[in-house]
Amino acid sequence: MARQDGVIIRDQAVGCGLSIATIDHYVRAGEWRSLAPGVYLRADREQTPAACLRAAVYGAGEGATAWGPSAAWWHGLLDRAPKRQYVTVPHRRAIKAPHGVKLRRRDLLPEDVTSVRRLQVTGLPLAVVEAAVELDNGSVFMDRALQRHTTLGLLERAHRRNPGRHGSRAAERLLCTARSGGHSEAERILYSLLKAAGLTGWRPHVKSHGFEIDVAFEAQRVAIEIDGWAWHRDAARHRRDAERQNILVNAGWHVLRFTWHALAHDPDEVICHIRRALAR
Repeated sequence: MARQDGVIIRDQAVGCGLSIATIDHYVRAGEWRSLAPGVYLRADREQTPAACLRAAVYGAGEGATAWGPSAAWWHGLLDRAPKRQYVTVPHRRAIKAPHGVKLRRRDLLPEDVTSVRRLQVTGLPLAVVEAAVELDNGSVFMDRALQRHTTLGLLERAHRRNPGRHGSRAAERLLCTARSGGHSEAERILYSLLKAAGLTGWRPHVKSHGFEIDVAFEAQRVAIEIDGWAWHRDAARHRRDAERQNILVNAGWHVLRFTWHALAHDPDEVICHIRRALAR
């Protein structure tokens, strides 16, 4: 129980030598609390997010697996546990999803399942792909995972091994954007935003001091630089971008930088920053 955040299932307790009568006595006496049918928490242990996820997975029976944001959090890719638990059960199992649990029925391949701290979860690559679709800031999450924890090849292989699942089309679009680095698509998004906002006087790909500015308002000396996905930029390119920005600033340009994520998910804020710069 200490290794499982204070949680134990009935079969484990019986395997340790406790009788069913003893288990029931612990529950009646208040020494154990029932979290789900056959799943218990020691009364002196807090019902933490980890205990809740264990209860959701253990309570769903054999073969149950944490997936999506729950698996990503369990792998250490998210700072906070999701507000609900994400649990996969084998396709033929018909059970009702408990309150606060997003339950799906799907048979997972052995290579996409692993055990982390005595809990069965989807492997890290599949966890990243599926969590990115479920999270509001999924593109940012996938970008950070690619920088620190996995590779695009592993994500794409996990995605291809699991066709037809809910969210697979959205995952494919994210992976395509990640593969290209997102810069060209970000430029197209920016052009559309500028036109929709009625902003004029800008030109794309303006040369200045030996560099090409992605979008420039030449009369106001406002330069807009676009960054794609961070994982796609190596250290050398980062240094070149910093050098270019310093030279442009010293030459009198007011430089704004926007990522693909900002353009795709927070367009109103992008336009607000541009209007402020132009008003200067």
